[in-house]
Amino acid sequence: MSAFLTLDSVSARTPDRSLFRDLTFAIGAERVGLVGRNGSGKSTLLRIIAGLAEASSGVVRRIGTIGVLQQDMPQAWTLAEALGVAGSLEAIGRVLAGHGTADDLNAADWTLETRIGAALAQAGLPDLPLNRRLETLSGGERTRVGIARLIVEAPDLLLLDEPTNNLDAGGRAAMRALVRNWRGGILVASHDRDLLEDVDRILELTTKGVRSFGGGWSAYAAARDADRRRAGAELERAEAGVRAARQAAQAQREAKERRDRAGRAFAAKGSEPKILLDAQAERAQNSGGRTQALSDRRVSAALAEADEARSRVEVLTPVTIRLPPSGLPSGAMVLAMDGVLAATDDRCLGPWTLHIHGPERIALKGANGAGKTTLLRIAAGLLAPVAGSVRRAEGRIVLLDQHVALLDPDQSILDNIRGVNPKATDAEAHAICARFAFRSQDANRVIGTLSGGERLRAGLAATLSRPTPPWLVILDEPTNHLDIESLEVLEQALRGFDGALLVVSHDPSFLARIRLDRAFQV
Repeated sequence: MSAFLTLDSVSARTPDRSLFRDLTFAIGAERVGLVGRNGSGKSTLLRIIAGLAEASSGVVRRIGTIGVLQQDMPQAWTLAEALGVAGSLEAIGRVLAGHGTADDLNAADWTLETRIGAALAQAGLPDLPLNRRLETLSGGERTRVGIARLIVEAPDLLLLDEPTNNLDAGGRAAMRALVRNWRGGILVASHDRDLLEDVDRILELTTKGVRSFGGGWSAYAAARDADRRRAGAELERAEAGVRAARQAAQAQREAKERRDRAGRAFAAKGSEPKILLDAQAERAQNSGGRTQALSDRRVSAALAEADEARSRVEVLTPVTIRLPPSGLPSGAMVLAMDGVLAATDDRCLGPWTLHIHGPERIALKGANGAGKTTLLRIAAGLLAPVAGSVRRAEGRIVLLDQHVALLDPDQSILDNIRGVNPKATDAEAHAICARFAFRSQDANRVIGTLSGGERLRAGLAATLSRPTPPWLVILDEPTNHLDIESLEVLEQALRGFDGALLVVSHDPSFLARIRLDRAFQV
């Protein structure tokens, strides 16, 4: 298999830290997933491969064409411009009108319109006029336009960076179809585990380099979990070795003390010449020194082995967070929305009738633009409806959006905790931070410097640590900016939460793992 892309000892760093170093791998006509913790450099790596950024060292060799999924196209563009075909269609138009140039005639691609129609249909946008402007499309529809452009261009290697963010179920299906059916090469950085099931192998990016795992997400997760179990077992063995070395050293010290006492008692009898006793004492001292030095080396070696094993566990094992109890009574009224209508600039949304009693866990479903976020804001008391009634457990409902807007980005985690819980003592505020895996000096980190997963943890800490615990936690696309490891930590925490949940997410794996009771269709 010839390679479209080869990396040889490629490294990258920011002004203050190394992202990755000495990456060496090749990609041919295959589907490759790219995973790694937030901040590991996945987006930077894709930019280097695309030629949009420079590596700090190493060589990138490209053979063939590379296509990048465009997700930030100017909203004033027409669909034809967004597809990159406006100039070609104009040339065809001039030829058909009878005033095309020789260059127009030579450049005319008479299959283009057919290919455009097929690409739009494959992306889930059939019959969309080519003069329609992107500003009239939803974010998910604009991502589908990017998919259609790649299908039209048909590059040898596709680079996809979190391509399913903000896509509804139809958009995700279109993206999965693109990955599944692509005949060239694909490198996709994603936390979408369903999408990653369709790849041929997964590259895990770490500060120490890159590891390759054959198969899709399930195979990768099994190998990763086996690595974690193996690292945990190695740490247990190493710590047992430390205990054994220390016990052996203690036993040797006690044995030496017994010999020394016996020697002193023998010398006190005065039955042997002093010169002989002095020689025996010197030999005992030298032997004891050698024994002590050997014991110290064995303990030091055991401690070093344990430190190395512990560092492997810390690299492989995610943090854990503990959510405090909500205190929600089983039959308490949490939220009652009856016949609620909302108005946007150009349309009316609703009517919605939604009741939540006790610790119910509900998924809010609907296509992009259906009004899910609007409903959540009304439920949280951040937006008033234009009609209908809303009753809620006032002071007991919190909304955590994907950008964690409730946090002040210029303040530390600790200061944000104090902001929502001003009566907390320093010890209590630090304890809150520790429950969400921000221990010691980590509590003083500034929100604006945190990764997506860290920011969400800080948001949960601020949200769930108020003097009056919330009964209902509302989550609006909480997974969009999380790496898979942070996503799994969030899932584990939410599974153990004893309050009510109202969740918007286009990630079916996430919804399944947090064990929801029912769905509400918008």
